[in-house]
Amino acid sequence: MIFGQDRNELRRMYIEAWRKACAHEPLSALEAQIAGVISDHPEYQPLMTEEAIDAAFTPQGGQTNPFLHMGLHLAVRDQVATDRPDGIALIYNKLANKLQDKHEAEHRIVDCLAESLWDAQRQNAMPDEAAYLERLRRL
Repeated sequence: MIFGQDRNELRRMYIEAWRKACAHEPLSALEAQIAGVISDHPEYQPLMTEEAIDAAFTPQGGQTNPFLHMGLHLAVRDQVATDRPDGIALIYNKLANKLQDKHEAEHRIVDCLAESLWDAQRQNAMPDEAAYLERLRRL
């Protein structure tokens, strides 16, 4: 696992990566990936402050958790780069070409990944890779 289980530690990693990117400081490979995702989400950039560490981003409050959203982007990028699950890189490339927008293609895959993770959580089971791929093929 790339990140620890501590929410605050994870959020600090995002905030620090963004701070370093804005200051043009050297970034580790992981920090560069994180900064890239933050760069792709200008709506979340103002949230990359210490105040966000303890913030509660809840659906009940009508909020999207920016850290969860960007974490799903990182997961999708890793899946595409490693073609794991098998075939996701081809699905992504076809979708990105169809939409003429790589970021929108990622968002659609992120939605499928989130849905698959939600299903697994509700069932108290591991995510169903075959069901995830089927969702992706329907895109």
